[in-house]
Amino acid sequence: MTHFSANVNRIALLRNSRDNGLPDLIACARIVLEAGADGITVHPRPDERHIRASDIAPLSALVREFPAREFNIEGNPHHNLVTIVERLVAGGQRPPDQVTLVPDALNVPTSNRGFAPGDEMIAVAPLIAKFKAMGSRVSVFIDADTSAARAAADAGADRVELYTEPYAHAMASVAARADTAASAHAVAPFIAAARAARAAGLAVNAGHDLNLVNLPLLLHEVAPDEVSIGHAFVADALLMGLAETTRAYCRLCHAG
Repeated sequence: MTHFSANVNRIALLRNSRDNGLPDLIACARIVLEAGADGITVHPRPDERHIRASDIAPLSALVREFPAREFNIEGNPHHNLVTIVERLVAGGQRPPDQVTLVPDALNVPTSNRGFAPGDEMIAVAPLIAKFKAMGSRVSVFIDADTSAARAAADAGADRVELYTEPYAHAMASVAARADTAASAHAVAPFIAAARAARAAGLAVNAGHDLNLVNLPLLLHEVAPDEVSIGHAFVADALLMGLAETTRAYCRLCHAG
């Protein structure tokens, strides 16, 4: 079974377009958890374009109301991520169940690559140790690259998260042509990276541009331990509602 963690960044982005607190981020996250999501993911960036530092403690407290659900905080450990986690713990709350390290630059609209093996991965090793010492599981965002998976293990990570935008882009054209050979080609690097990660003792997460159409193949072939989905999740919720969209993603993820 794959765990489904709902990324609520886009809900916060909509809220931030006005100063009246609507939509209510905590109320929306509660609906998602009550509908069966295995966790909540946030990615607070330094510019607070969506999730704000002030959202972290209330969301963490909400997740703790639901046994066995997890709170995952993503971010660049060289920017604001360490401070956010330290403040959460200093405020008397449990550390996030998972911290996901992502090398997003300040000027990009969304994450667009993973940590590379070599100097980049070596540089995050002490930060991985720091988060683990605080009590969080640590996942490192990587491209579908077997050498990056092995480097993450060497750096002390517990998991990797496979950056799936290239897969999603490939599958967008595959879906229109129902080309099974192209589908196999699109997913093959992710199968190899997941295999390398598991051989190195890591669990495997996946995320970025996954949706109800391209998710089933990835679940079948890669069998990730967890997927975090935000943009498509919220887009689907505009048509289906938050609760039913959550149930739809959970049905796919939990079917295995």
